[in-house]
Amino acid sequence: MAKVIVIGAGIAGIASAIRQAVKGHEVAVYEANAYPGGKLSEFRSGDFRFDAGPSLFTMPQYVDELFSLAGKNPKDEFTYEELETVCRYFYEDGTRINAWANRDKLAEEIALKTKDPASSVHQFLDYSARIYDITHAIFLEKSLHRLRSFLNWETLKAVFRFPKIDPFRSMNTANTDFFTDDKTIRFFNRYATYNGSNPYKAPATLNVIPHLEQHFGAYFPKGGMVAITQSLVKLAENLGVKFNYQARVEEILVENKKVEGIRLNGEIIPADRVISNMDIWFTYRQLLKKEGAPKRILSQERSSSALIFYWGVKAEFPELDLHNIFFSEDYKKEFAAIWEQQAIDADPTIYVNISAKYQTEDAPKGAENWFVMINVPANTGQNWDKLIAEARKNILQKLSRMLNRDIAPLIVTEEILDPRSIEQKTASYQGSLYGTSSNNQFAAFLRHANFSSKIKELYFVGGSVHPGGGIPLALLSAKIVDDLSA
Repeated sequence: MAKVIVIGAGIAGIASAIRQAVKGHEVAVYEANAYPGGKLSEFRSGDFRFDAGPSLFTMPQYVDELFSLAGKNPKDEFTYEELETVCRYFYEDGTRINAWANRDKLAEEIALKTKDPASSVHQFLDYSARIYDITHAIFLEKSLHRLRSFLNWETLKAVFRFPKIDPFRSMNTANTDFFTDDKTIRFFNRYATYNGSNPYKAPATLNVIPHLEQHFGAYFPKGGMVAITQSLVKLAENLGVKFNYQARVEEILVENKKVEGIRLNGEIIPADRVISNMDIWFTYRQLLKKEGAPKRILSQERSSSALIFYWGVKAEFPELDLHNIFFSEDYKKEFAAIWEQQAIDADPTIYVNISAKYQTEDAPKGAENWFVMINVPANTGQNWDKLIAEARKNILQKLSRMLNRDIAPLIVTEEILDPRSIEQKTASYQGSLYGTSSNNQFAAFLRHANFSSKIKELYFVGGSVHPGGGIPLALLSAKIVDDLSA
């Protein structure tokens, strides 16, 4: 039995702790905050409850798998409801598209509301499924940094089919080949934002994302998104994992190129294995200062960040659902502002999440809890106070115009999360939500490995390393480390 230390109680750190405990190891988790979950947490503002971070739940099988590994029936420990409508999309000309979970209904909806036929949607979703079929077993579920991952026939077949994952075109270029209506193109370009990238630069390989949502479905966990964190922490504790909160690790200790433990409050805590769920940039810059940092990886372009307004709204909007998108008119201009100008466009695409639609106790009767988010650049020293004030004004004007109702007087509570506070609360360098961006065709291969090539028994999980950001990929990073470690 090994003594394992996990640094950070984000979703990947919790999953790693569970997997190591299932193997019979003694596991302790050290978390700087007073609560688990990292971005996947909650808070209350007045009479309203808000999920603080991730709001879309897909591929629940990766959560269920953790309960199954521990000999539990997932349905007894963690429940969720499948969404019939994944998202509602709003356009300035009054067009509203329901993104049905049912593939045929989605194709019919797009054909009804745009100039693109249902057949184009089916062809695109077949293409998306093909990318997933080629990539998931090797590019998502295994380490790309170990030779043994490539030494089997299935992997070699995937490598030979590499051109079919469409890595040499941008998402936008591919999508304009499938569709002619700008509304449909924006609809599918938006999936680049799922990992903080730019659809006009990111490889069309990212067109795999619609398949993850459309084929596997989207869900709402009973208790809100934070229930994912809460249920997995409970499982980990039942397996004997010890969680230590308000415990900011100061250093990963290394002796003769092998992990020896950590330093916490000046005290040495020995370990046979260390798994860092901390952003890889901070892991090297703060915890491994004596070991030297991989400058090529740490200097890569960061993903986008977010500006979120949490509004308690004293009204109900029946036209809104759990997930809602209000598109900008000039999508390319919006992304140019984020990536080229490091600024916020005056007409941003707005995402509104309202968990009270599925969990009425999240807001008082007759009211709703609005999680209002726009994509923004990572923090490189911009005047955020000015940018936030301008964005708030533009968001309120846009929502009021498109919903034909003055929103500002309805707001009774407000909290704000911006790139600065994201970095401060979650140790995400520059407030980037997904580590590095995926704005070139080799991005998947340039992410940091899930293990150290120089230090034995040191591993890395979470959205800043392979295979990427978001709940499913963060959970897969823990699975990869589980396969790599004894």
